[in-house]
Amino acid sequence: MALNSFVTEEGGEIGRAQAVQAEAAGIDPSVHMNPVLLKPEADAYSQLIVQGKVITSMEAGNYYEHTHKLLTTIEESLNILRAKYDLVIIEGAGSPAEINLKKREIANMRIARMANAPVLLTGDIDRGGVFASLVGTLTLLSKRERMLIQGIIINKFRGNVDLLKPGLEALEKRVHKPVLGVIPYIKNMNIAQEDSVFLDERPLPSSNGALNIAVVRFRHISNYDDFDPLEEYNCNVHYITKPSEINSPDLIILPGTKKTVSDLLSIQQNGLWQAIQRYAEAGTPVMGICGGFQMLGTRIVDPLHIESKERSVPGLGLLDNETVFCEEKTTNQIKGHIFADNGLLRGLKGLEIKGYEIHMGRIDSESSTPVFHIEETQQGKTDHFDGIIGDNGHIFGTFIHGIFHNPEFTLAFLNNLRSIRGLAPVTVASPVNVQSRYDRLADVVSQNLDIARIESIIKEWSSDNE
Repeated sequence: MALNSFVTEEGGEIGRAQAVQAEAAGIDPSVHMNPVLLKPEADAYSQLIVQGKVITSMEAGNYYEHTHKLLTTIEESLNILRAKYDLVIIEGAGSPAEINLKKREIANMRIARMANAPVLLTGDIDRGGVFASLVGTLTLLSKRERMLIQGIIINKFRGNVDLLKPGLEALEKRVHKPVLGVIPYIKNMNIAQEDSVFLDERPLPSSNGALNIAVVRFRHISNYDDFDPLEEYNCNVHYITKPSEINSPDLIILPGTKKTVSDLLSIQQNGLWQAIQRYAEAGTPVMGICGGFQMLGTRIVDPLHIESKERSVPGLGLLDNETVFCEEKTTNQIKGHIFADNGLLRGLKGLEIKGYEIHMGRIDSESSTPVFHIEETQQGKTDHFDGIIGDNGHIFGTFIHGIFHNPEFTLAFLNNLRSIRGLAPVTVASPVNVQSRYDRLADVVSQNLDIARIESIIKEWSSDNE
């Protein structure tokens, strides 16, 4: 279950975490790495995506009535991956010992049993109570499931590991399972997070950045990792929920959201809508991505009630466009060039950009200037425009996620913003090396795990499955 998602080369939608894991492994992400994805739309109500494609939306109770039907799909994806790769790592979701869901769960031990896979049970010590959690989990598992558990890992430990050793020894004696390592808490890892829960734990930005960027934290915010690269360019990125938190920004960003209409009405009710309009009228640049782009227009129309009970709601009116929701969901990786040449995008025309789009709905606008010329998707060559930019170039929206992951674009965009705000341009000595972050994580993990023991477990179980 995740609101942060990604589009694969097949044109399918998967969780962002699985895309990050594929990137770290140096392989292309595939829908088979996340055969069942749930995207929350409301409390106990989610959109069901199977092997990358939207199937339906349903309440949690109805979903659990259908999970047994999804096992065939999961097994199919698992077999496809096992045929292609030497090693497949299956990541569980939540606790493997949620006994109220035991008969219907398809994300933990049921899949381990399906694959006859050895399991490493990992506990997050940063949340407290890790020993009780691990002992309790093993107690609640069936005898067969406990036999699959081949080791225990403690994650996010702060402090001197020598002080933890008596507890580890007592744990091993009690559960008769080896502790294979203790992973220290890693600060400033700068790897995309799985979901918006991280925003609750995110440290406050420093006050020494030259640019202050306010990102609206919608209740159903999605793909907020779009903005992670901004912090590499001397920007303070604040996530705001109410007018008092805006704090004189140099740029306001309306991000993607799974529930555009609901979140639009929410910011209207709490006054953030009106505050954004006032800042825009005073000259503060405003940008919208995906659902945020739809909000910037004059109106959102939902004649088929695809997303809400409302047939039509007014937008912020900062751009001259109307959104009409339709049943088909667009999921594309894209490649194109910047088309606009004013304001925030002055001097950038022709610059190549890559990204992906995940949205339901089309934009109707006849007279506005588009932002991007899209020339390629995973289906092949194309020729269409994306986005809209206002006459002064200070307000624009796009459906394209990941545009700030284009270093050349991001530096030029921010220097244009700095110019608009009366600041001198900056240069970046070298682009951020994302792989170096994965290498750092890998180094820490390998130094603190019994890798030889884990390799031995893999070999032993692989030979048993042949």
